[in-house]
Amino acid sequence: MAAAMKFYKKINFSVFTRILRNKRGLITPRFKSTVTKPIETKDLKYYGQPSFQSHPHLISKHDDVTRGISKHEFKQRRNLLLKRIINNSPGSEHLLILPSAPRYYMTTSVPYKYRQNTDFLYLSGFLEADSILVLYTSKQGTQLNEAIFVPDKNERRELWEGTITGPRDAVQLLGIDNAYGIKDFNSFLIRFVQDLSSDKYVLWYNVQQPVAINSIDDLIRANKHSTIQNPIPHLHHLRLFKSKPEIALLEQCNRITAESFKQVMKFTKPGMSEAHLDARMEYECRLRGADYLAYIPVVAGGNRACTIHYVRNNQIMNDGELVLVDAGAEYHGYCSDVTRTWPVSGRFSAAQREIYDAVLRIQKVCLDMCQPGFTLDNIYLMMLNHIQLELEKLELIPNHLSKENKSKLVREICPHHVGHYFGMDIHDSGSSSQTLPFQPGMAITVEPAIYIPESRTDFPTRYRGIGIRIEDDVLITSDGHINLTENCPKHPDEIESLMCS
Repeated sequence: MAAAMKFYKKINFSVFTRILRNKRGLITPRFKSTVTKPIETKDLKYYGQPSFQSHPHLISKHDDVTRGISKHEFKQRRNLLLKRIINNSPGSEHLLILPSAPRYYMTTSVPYKYRQNTDFLYLSGFLEADSILVLYTSKQGTQLNEAIFVPDKNERRELWEGTITGPRDAVQLLGIDNAYGIKDFNSFLIRFVQDLSSDKYVLWYNVQQPVAINSIDDLIRANKHSTIQNPIPHLHHLRLFKSKPEIALLEQCNRITAESFKQVMKFTKPGMSEAHLDARMEYECRLRGADYLAYIPVVAGGNRACTIHYVRNNQIMNDGELVLVDAGAEYHGYCSDVTRTWPVSGRFSAAQREIYDAVLRIQKVCLDMCQPGFTLDNIYLMMLNHIQLELEKLELIPNHLSKENKSKLVREICPHHVGHYFGMDIHDSGSSSQTLPFQPGMAITVEPAIYIPESRTDFPTRYRGIGIRIEDDVLITSDGHINLTENCPKHPDEIESLMCS
């Protein structure tokens, strides 16, 4: 963490104290945004991330910051969030601080692949680390302001790591009003406090997941009269509802994932390692334009499928077993999250087919509920009810069990929820309740399952070691839903035909 934050300078705590006691006691320079002239298309310009000029195969429109998302949409998001938090505490001044994700290192000088904080990315479109987005008000909360603090240009660093956008070009790239070097962040905080009409204001900062920025810590300690609130619930409420450009990205991401699953199914053979399918999934997704996989995939053969988040992916898959694969692409900041289960040999056994058909019927009932007005919790309770019905049909639940014990058994057979929101993260808008009624633009997963581990001696031998989950990505519409992964094979006849062709 310390290495990732080496560009931040510590602000003197005594200086902050003097400001709060006597705002006239310190004169600080007034900052001006370093706006550059629009760059001519003929002059190739490189930023620290893909742009229309340098990467036209990725960014197809001149006004887009990231693929498909324009400067206007990013500014609209910032304004909506700021207005939302102002409505939460009208009449106050507000300061929202949102840092980028830090860099993490495998070992000295060897970083992990960088992935931007999706809350920061949602509001700015900026992909570089060591940056801070600030939204704030003035004139008793009536004037909306925005600024971003980014790494300064550094020839030596760019020699080793590549182009840095810098504050001058950040305004042009992002369409944001003001951009400064990260070294100016401390002075900005001093100036903000100095210019307040009173000592009181609302600081919006996620103290539950702080980033090691000393000046923010000093600000929190020094201003005892301010209120600190978490902006993330408000931000996640906005992220719940996908815009048309976001939906287009999710559709393409899921097309990539669906086509990749087909190839991985066809590739599967007895005797292979789970690692082979892991590698093949990433290969197929990236071949189709994905940036990388959205998460470490689950590739679980046989009884290992009954371990919900099995990610070791290092065992041999045997003839007669099923393999459960939970994987998804990440495409320009948007994710997919899909699970399919298929026979390693290409043919389901009778017992495997019975459980698989049961899960497929349960999922159909759940998908039918994916429409405005229902909630994730509504679907979850329906899933549990139908798991019980299906197990009773197969005579896998003893009739003598009480209602409570039947419910307990079902929750053991499927210990997870039926789904979650997804979007920029596979578990998107994590602070949003699962009791929210669906509205158009929401995106959810639907993933019922039945797991019967080998250790369940209360089940017949032929069913033990079978773990089956079927997961689709769904977009809620005004009249129902769209299954974004409809083209990913899941009917057993379709799977067998694909694998044995």
